[in-house]
Amino acid sequence: MDVKTKREREKETVSLMIAIYCRHHHGGSPLCPDCAALDAYARQRSDKCPFMETKTFCSNCKVHCYKKDMREKIRAVMRYSGPRMLFHHPVMAIRHVIETKKEKKRLENAQ
Repeated sequence: MDVKTKREREKETVSLMIAIYCRHHHGGSPLCPDCAALDAYARQRSDKCPFMETKTFCSNCKVHCYKKDMREKIRAVMRYSGPRMLFHHPVMAIRHVIETKKEKKRLENAQ
């Protein structure tokens, strides 16, 4: 059985969200050049993240390692694709919700 690391799951989720966004906004399939660049950038940031094992998803991170323009682009992707994930990949969407709630509870208990 293939067990993906947390880092790989994060990259897979972000890539899927970028693909959903690109398909709707740019007709991209495969990704348009701008969305492909954003995907490559997000994957590179995930690969270098020192906090990956202690956080749920980048959207929950308090350390913003994205350059400002890329952060704005990824936020637009998340706002659009987040709600649509339930229709495109329900297992991934539900896992994200559960892990986010666990992380919020852990943070509340730590305070």
